[in-house]
Amino acid sequence: MSADNLNTRDFILQKVAPIFNKKGYAGTSLSDLTDATGLTKGAIYFYFTNKHDLAVEAFKLNVKKVTSPLAVQLSQSAGSIEKLQAVTNYYRNYFNIIVDNGGCPILNIGADANNINPALFDAVKKVSKRLEQDLITIIQNGINNSEIKSTIDAGGYGKNIYAMIEGSIFMAITRNDGSYINNMMDMIDQLIQEKFIL
Repeated sequence: MSADNLNTRDFILQKVAPIFNKKGYAGTSLSDLTDATGLTKGAIYFYFTNKHDLAVEAFKLNVKKVTSPLAVQLSQSAGSIEKLQAVTNYYRNYFNIIVDNGGCPILNIGADANNINPALFDAVKKVSKRLEQDLITIIQNGINNSEIKSTIDAGGYGKNIYAMIEGSIFMAITRNDGSYINNMMDMIDQLIQEKFIL
């Protein structure tokens, strides 16, 4: 694929990704796609197999936009406790990041794609599982490095913390109130201080 083709493909994704996030897979029409890009259906589907393929790639881009800053913060954190604090600090600003972009892509597309687009729903499950596993790995590394108590169940706590984060995002979006996330991050920080630290 030439540079021009890559640029056009990226252009299409940049234009349609916010629409898929706001309207969902079923709610996004062909005219939404052509209006946003200024391209014909044929031009769009020259770069993508079909709407399913385009929706999956748009989802991946939306997720990358909201998770890349977190990855940077984690890479700059020294130990497991500091990494867990980087996670809660990141999510304290998450509401401001997603509120103008139609919400959290993981929650939006997860609810929208279930029973409608198996490939898209599978992409959501993979991202969700990866984020959950990242937390488990951070906790397990902390145990291995004697930063976190050896009695801590890394898998159980990692899953619970991820569920707490996603649940608070759901409440913040449905109530249009970012304090749900901030309060939950305070609770997770307290949990880490009371349960994890040696």
